[in-house]
Amino acid sequence: MFWPMFAIAVGFVGLAVLGVLAVRVFVEAQRLGSQVTDSARRINRAAEDLERAAESTARSVDAL
Repeated sequence: MFWPMFAIAVGFVGLAVLGVLAVRVFVEAQRLGSQVTDSARRINRAAEDLERAAESTARSVDAL
């Protein structure tokens, strides 16, 4: 009777460990998603700044 109960207990502990790891993976995936979103915003802002600078440079070159 000991071994079947031990096997069931080990199974529950294994499921608990997998649950904790799944939660950790989920939290890290959300954190990565927010970092990707922030990086995309920064890249878009830099691209807009570069486009404005290029337009300004083109106008100054045309004025020459």
